[in-house]
Amino acid sequence: MELTYRRFDASKASEADALIAFLTADTWPFHGEPVVTADQVRRRLADGRFDGDDTRTFWITDGDDALGLVRLMDLGDSTPVFDLRVRTRYRGRGIGGHALAWLTAHLFAEFPGIRRIEGTTRQDNTAMRRTFRRCGYVKEAHYRNGWPAADGTAVHDAVGYAVLRRDWVTGTTTLPVWDDEPA
Repeated sequence: MELTYRRFDASKASEADALIAFLTADTWPFHGEPVVTADQVRRRLADGRFDGDDTRTFWITDGDDALGLVRLMDLGDSTPVFDLRVRTRYRGRGIGGHALAWLTAHLFAEFPGIRRIEGTTRQDNTAMRRTFRRCGYVKEAHYRNGWPAADGTAVHDAVGYAVLRRDWVTGTTTLPVWDDEPA
């Protein structure tokens, strides 16, 4: 498999149609909305949530097949965030790790003012948590009952990870100081 990353072009109707088809044809269990409707995607496209001054979206492809999607957000900030989605049938094949490594390198190369990159996932998303660690991201936050289930039946814990530019450049990992409060 030879993965490539192609920038989403919101000005093309065919791209909008492909995005709608991609997001509505699968489920996204570790996202705020596991099922996305075509109307939701159209509204978000109209709002510039996939392409704009502060947001860029990229298709993860293998040839002509769209395997996943990377959305980079808060690009005007020194700490951007991202949304990473891989189609169900391609999960567990290392695509998420490849995409995380790619987006990290892309952001640090393209935006010299970025000091760190953050990502958040649900506590029970063990695959993504392993991926964060393999790619040099460090757990920095644990939000108890911070992620309500879409159906309202449960509330999950959320965990936040980040990578620092200096750690990425040097290949090191700087851990947070957790015991910094007086006893």
